[in-house]
Amino acid sequence: MKKWIRLKYTKWYNILKDGISTNNPIVISVLGICSALAITNKVSNALAMGIGVTFVIIASSAVISLLRNVIPSKVRMIAYMVIISVFVIAVDMFLQGFFPTIAKSLGAYVGLIITNCIVMGRAEAFAVKNPLKYTLVDGFASGLGYTIVLLLVASVREILAFGTWFNLPVMSQGFTTWTIMAMAPGGFFVLGLFVWIIRELTKYYEEAV
Repeated sequence: MKKWIRLKYTKWYNILKDGISTNNPIVISVLGICSALAITNKVSNALAMGIGVTFVIIASSAVISLLRNVIPSKVRMIAYMVIISVFVIAVDMFLQGFFPTIAKSLGAYVGLIITNCIVMGRAEAFAVKNPLKYTLVDGFASGLGYTIVLLLVASVREILAFGTWFNLPVMSQGFTTWTIMAMAPGGFFVLGLFVWIIRELTKYYEEAV
């Protein structure tokens, strides 16, 4: 009995660890790069997007896991898209209703969660093959791994680009802002730096062909 419980929690821990580090959606799997570059000039935007994507991954993966024995294999991709779309629309309506400023800043990128490879990838790679209890952990882990990277990138970019963090001043008045950090090239540089750091820490290296 104790061995079974230990194995059970070990699996949950491994799923959580993989989503955050060894199988991080952005820095290891290289998914969701567009949003990681487009909305990380402000920490508030990154947090909203991270929470939204995490919710969509968990909710859509849970439904797919529950229906995995019902969805015909020939139409599974279409079914995934329909299920994911429902939750993305819910997130979009929630942001527009309660956080209109953030919704305006994120623009079309909230709607594009539907095509985010992270969401579809977890549905196809994990949710459709595993029971609900593990699918929920996997969805949370993938969303958390995505959100952590967004927040790290956004923190560096916002501080250097605007002298603020979460819209609060953190630099002296004489600080010269780095305009490039508010633009896509700055995002590429910071994200590339974090990809290198996290891959070094996780000892993940791609072998040359």
